[in-house]
Amino acid sequence: MLNIAETLHRWCREGRPFALATVVDVTGSAPLPAGTSVAVDADGNAVGSISGGCVEGAVYELCRQVLHDQGAPQRAWFGYSDDDAFAVGLTCGGELDVLVRRVDPATDPHFGAALDDIVQGRPTAVAQVVDGPYDLVGSTLCVLADGTASYGTLDGGMTDSAVTAQAGALLRSGRTARIELGSDAATCPDRLSVLVHVAASRPRMLIFGAVDFAAALTRAGRFLGYQVTVCDARPVFATAARFPDADEVVVDWPHRYLEHTAVDARTAVCVLTHDAKFDIPLLRLALDLPVGYVGAMGSRRTHEQRLRLLREAGMSDEHIARLHSPIGLDLGAHTPEETAVSIVAEIIASTNLASGMPLSRGAGPIHRPVPVFPAPANGRPGLDEAAARAGVGRGAGSR
Repeated sequence: MLNIAETLHRWCREGRPFALATVVDVTGSAPLPAGTSVAVDADGNAVGSISGGCVEGAVYELCRQVLHDQGAPQRAWFGYSDDDAFAVGLTCGGELDVLVRRVDPATDPHFGAALDDIVQGRPTAVAQVVDGPYDLVGSTLCVLADGTASYGTLDGGMTDSAVTAQAGALLRSGRTARIELGSDAATCPDRLSVLVHVAASRPRMLIFGAVDFAAALTRAGRFLGYQVTVCDARPVFATAARFPDADEVVVDWPHRYLEHTAVDARTAVCVLTHDAKFDIPLLRLALDLPVGYVGAMGSRRTHEQRLRLLREAGMSDEHIARLHSPIGLDLGAHTPEETAVSIVAEIIASTNLASGMPLSRGAGPIHRPVPVFPAPANGRPGLDEAAARAGVGRGAGSR
């Protein structure tokens, strides 16, 4: 849904009914993840894509049918077909489970209000029931960054509370995911499968060391959607003119700045100074914070010296094991631009718990499915628990 949020927002403002088709589950290798949507309005205008083209025609016709009939949401399954070259199917070999529902801004005003938050850049989670009781399938509940439900309702009671708690945790983690709830009279009496669409704030990339490599990394980080800060204690180097792509350039001692700035499980910390008087105090603090990635630049010799100094400073092996040093993947990089690609490639691999090896040497599905996990017994997940299962603490954000 988030892939077409601006168009849906405009249609809601215009009071234009539309059919919304959303991928609610992916099996095997599929081109786009769960949460991706296509929408069709009453005039036949379509926006979005869920398969890169191979099933769009069938989804379009299903949307037109649901919109015309004004009936209940419908489910459709698309899998691989090799018997007929013209059959509907995914040539990539994956399987898609698609939910199609009709949205009328006149009767679903909360949907437009949620889209308004999303396009305005306010962190928002939209929880959509994709399986469960007939009268709840397709229903949505919007949750804001403070964890409170802001728009919509499911049952007005325990179900709302349970879904709000889960959606709030996923919003803090910054990742869209599918959750399973129910069969627990104390929290959620109905068994539900809920897809939580998360429009989170931009994750942060903190680059310490105002060097040429930092300028290239700033551009790469911004391209990937990070809010990028460059920090250096030397005012002659830490200037906005040298780093026009940074959201913020700070003149301060690195460890002092990190100690007082906001970080979370999606924050990437990149230390490019390779100077012990900056590195060691900074890394001691960074490796003790709940950030997603900590990497430090330097040669093998610098790395060994860095490890020795960190241990002498009292840092445990468990904390040191979080350090990516020397920073980046082995791409044979030489220039600042190549090095920046090496670094962000490692952050992406770390984010997705991927190996970083060539796909040609691997086997199995290329695309990892969106995780599906049950609610905890008490119905109130802590951030660490929900975040770990949703893939938090691994760097960059996702759809």
